[in-house]
Amino acid sequence: MSEWMKKSPLEWQDYVYKEVRVVASEKKEYKGWLVTTDPVSASIVLVTFLEDGSLSVTGVMGHSVQTVEVVSEGDHKVREKLMRLFTSGDCEGYSPEDLEKRKNSLKKWLEKNHIPVTEQGDAPRTLCVAGVLTVDPPYAPENCSSSNEIILSRIRDLIQGHFSASQ
Repeated sequence: MSEWMKKSPLEWQDYVYKEVRVVASEKKEYKGWLVTTDPVSASIVLVTFLEDGSLSVTGVMGHSVQTVEVVSEGDHKVREKLMRLFTSGDCEGYSPEDLEKRKNSLKKWLEKNHIPVTEQGDAPRTLCVAGVLTVDPPYAPENCSSSNEIILSRIRDLIQGHFSASQ
């Protein structure tokens, strides 16, 4: 097992939004900005900004990763650009204040109904419900994701009810 696979997800978090060089099995080398790491498989998603303004997204399977080396730290502009790459356009109609109000309203309502909810991430934008479901901005039912279909369906219905009642 490689050193990368032995690291914990918290240790992998130190590499997010940094430019890295990944050496994989058979001496294949990848270079790009690390956007995320899968906590189960240790797979890495790299983004490379191309000269023509487009970008390239590369996935490196965790079992093939030998070493990961930080090439450069990302500045605030690069971090913001990377964060916006994979967010949906759903938030464009909302100001940051509106999103914060929606998040807080939903969080308070879930807590009032005895559903455990925490905020997740560096800039706590994502709500984590019962440790098995996440709700991303703008905090609507379609912004929920979970591998547990039963919980996903029930929480979506609850959120739909909450926003229907509050409008």
